[in-house]
Amino acid sequence: MKTKITVLYYLRKSKVNAQAQMPIYQRITINGQRFDVSTGLFIEELKWSSEASKMKGNTEEARMFNGRLDMMRAIVYETEKKLFMNQIEITFESFKNEFQGKKERARMLIPIFQEHNRKIKELVGQEYAPGTLERYETSLKHTKSFLLWKYNLTDINIEKIDHPFIMEYEFYLRSERKCANNTAVKYIKNFHKIINQCLANGWLNKDPFSNYKAKVKEVVRDFLSEAEIEQMINKEFVSERLELVRDIFIFSCFTGLAYIDVKQLTLDNIALGIDGDKWIFKNRQKTDTASKIPLLPMAQEIIDKYAEHPVCKNEKRLLPILTNQKMNAYLKEIADVCEIKKELTFHIARHTFATTVTLSNGVPLETVSKMLGHTSLKTTQHYAKILDKKISEDMMILKTKFASKVLFFALQINLNPYFLIAALNILFFKSLNLASLYL
Repeated sequence: MKTKITVLYYLRKSKVNAQAQMPIYQRITINGQRFDVSTGLFIEELKWSSEASKMKGNTEEARMFNGRLDMMRAIVYETEKKLFMNQIEITFESFKNEFQGKKERARMLIPIFQEHNRKIKELVGQEYAPGTLERYETSLKHTKSFLLWKYNLTDINIEKIDHPFIMEYEFYLRSERKCANNTAVKYIKNFHKIINQCLANGWLNKDPFSNYKAKVKEVVRDFLSEAEIEQMINKEFVSERLELVRDIFIFSCFTGLAYIDVKQLTLDNIALGIDGDKWIFKNRQKTDTASKIPLLPMAQEIIDKYAEHPVCKNEKRLLPILTNQKMNAYLKEIADVCEIKKELTFHIARHTFATTVTLSNGVPLETVSKMLGHTSLKTTQHYAKILDKKISEDMMILKTKFASKVLFFALQINLNPYFLIAALNILFFKSLNLASLYL
């Protein structure tokens, strides 16, 4: 938008001096906003032309007087030209500061970043999880290290942050910090949030991220197969410690709950659902979105097994879960004992629930997403993998539908017997598959 600047001179009649003269003020208007400045000149009201905004007449005195007003007007437009030549956006604030010789205080990156993190810290437990604060603190630490590495600075004016700065920062994360692609992208994303705040506050005129593109690579997550779940369930452990960890891991496989959510479970989270059976009602710690999960028999058995455990009784927990670090360490032992050739972590249980327990057994992706507490199906797709077995079963249903149509038309129009036999074969073998589910 083109900036419109106008200059007007007027008398301030409320400030008449002893010589019956009135002060002349200069009114500068920038896109509808205005401020007034004293010219330091005085004049009698009879000598002043309000319409022309100057002294009346063509005398030497009038020419000199009006010449001074013209010079003051020229300074206004020189200020506009200076801002334009320096590629500074002409706003009311920037013009006024430049005209009055006021320099805006330089806004530095690190204090802005620190203030952002301070606000997150204040809201941990309300709007943010502790892990969110930890990630931003780490991001701040990497930003400080980058400034020293690249510029030998402890801080930088945010106006100096441009596209090359972003690219160098990403290079630093990948090369010096040895960050994998997705980790580097996450740190850049955290930094981008700080820049967006600067843009929203009007502290930056250009977005240094405007030409930056980063892509998160999909990570293939492990999950347990039905056979591996059964193998783990049926394994008898000599150690009560490993048995406990196995049970809680299996509980998560049949509920889809993350570690922190299992840890927070109490009897208050169990209630009757819409179908009259027991459900788990729990707001996820990470996103504060609701998870509503019907309690499967295997999960209920585990709850019953530990109902009288001292930790459950004394701390009013649903399950006596250990720390996440210990759970993951013991799961590696369990994997060895059960001869499972996968790097077991507690979070694999959540992927197992999404893929093996639900989606592979015909539960729609939308339902799985709701139980996992996701707000986007795209997120659920990272957890739930479509297996070849499921594709085969779904396509068999499609083949059956087509075969039924072929059979119908064959009976109607006396179709070639070979097509009729093929349709009957598909229907026959499909019926055997369906029957096997109930035998």
